[in-house]
Amino acid sequence: MRVLVLGAGFGGLELTTRLSEQLGDEADVVLIDQSDGFVMGFSKLDVMFGRTTADAVRHSYADIVKPGVRFVQSTIRSIDPVGRSVETDAGRFAADVLVVALGADLDPAATPGLVEAGIDYYTAAGAFAARGVLDSFGGGRVIVGVTSTPFKCPPAPSETALMMHDFLVRRGLREASDICLVMPLGSPIPPSPEASAALLTAFDERGIRWYPDRVVCGLDPRRRVAMLADGDELPFDLFLGVPAHRVPTVVAESGMCVDGWIPVDPLTLETRFPDVYAVGDVTSVGTPKAGVFAERQAGVVADRLIARHRSQPVTSTYDGTGVCYIEFGHRSVARVEVTFRSGERPTGSFDDPSAALLQDKAAFGSTRARRWFGTQWVTF
Repeated sequence: MRVLVLGAGFGGLELTTRLSEQLGDEADVVLIDQSDGFVMGFSKLDVMFGRTTADAVRHSYADIVKPGVRFVQSTIRSIDPVGRSVETDAGRFAADVLVVALGADLDPAATPGLVEAGIDYYTAAGAFAARGVLDSFGGGRVIVGVTSTPFKCPPAPSETALMMHDFLVRRGLREASDICLVMPLGSPIPPSPEASAALLTAFDERGIRWYPDRVVCGLDPRRRVAMLADGDELPFDLFLGVPAHRVPTVVAESGMCVDGWIPVDPLTLETRFPDVYAVGDVTSVGTPKAGVFAERQAGVVADRLIARHRSQPVTSTYDGTGVCYIEFGHRSVARVEVTFRSGERPTGSFDDPSAALLQDKAAFGSTRARRWFGTQWVTF
C-alpha cells in the first residue's frame, strides 16, 4: 500500500512516524513539504521573548531517516483527489492512499495595515524577526490582536500577553507600558471555564486590558491605531497580530473544500473522495486548529491504515480530544484537556499553573523531537 502524505507538520510527522514504527520496511510512504525544517508552535514564543534561539528550535527534515518513509522537499502545484496524485516541482507522485495535512496558511495582507504597521508573530519567520523588534522596544502601548476566526492555537494570544508582561518587567519597562489583548472570543478558552477564569485573574493581576468579542479589522499606519470591527480604535506603539487564516491555495484549487476548508468524517477523517484523508488545520472537523489535534487525528488515520495493511478489522476512531499547555509567565505552565464531539458541548479539565507542568511541557517537546527526528530537544 503506497501512502502519500502532503505536509510535514504535527499531522504529517505523526502519521509517517507511526506507519514506520509499525510497518518498518513494509511501509511505502512519501512525505512532501516545501520547507526544509519544522518548528513547534510554542517554540516561536520562546524565541520571540529571548528564551532560546531560532537555530535551537528548528528541526531539519534531513534528520527524518525512517524505514519505509521518504521525505521530498518540494512545492506542490496541484492535487488530484480522484486520482490520489499530486504534481510538484520534483515531479508527479501517486499513491493508493492520499493524506492531506497541509495546515492553514496565514494572510497578513488580508488585514489592511498589518503588513505596514504590525508584526505577524504567528509564523516562525515573523516570530523570529519580532525578537529583534522587542530587543529595541523602549516601552509603550502594546496590543496583541486577533484579526479573524478561526485561528490556530486559541490560548496563544493570552500566552503572548502574559509573556509580554514578564518581558517588560525584566527590562524595567512595565510601568511605562500598557498591554491590551483583543480577541473574538467571549472568554480566553471557551471550552474550559476554569482555564478562562485563571487567565482572566492573571490579566487582572498584571494590569493587562482584556477586550473580548472584538476583532481587529485594520491598522492605520499613519495614526498608529488599531481599528476594531465595532468602530472603536486603540492606539499602539507595538502591534502583535494574529493574521487571517485560510486554506492553502493548492488545496482550494483541488475541489476538496466546502466553505473554505476540507470536510471530513469526524470519526475516521475520510474525505468524500475514496482513500483520501485530511487531518489538522486544513479540515473543518470541528476541533481547534492546533498541532495536538492534528497529531491525534493523524494517529487515528495511521491506525486505520495499519489495520488495513494487516487485513485486520479497522476500528480506530477520532475522539476529538487534545491537551494544551498554557504559559502563565513566572516560569509556570498550566494544562488544559478539552474534548470536542460532533453535536455535543465541548468539555474540558484544567490543571493550575505550576513549575512541574513546565517540565511536562518540555517533555512533550522532547518526546516528539526524538520520535519524529531522532534528535534531542533543546529547552531554554
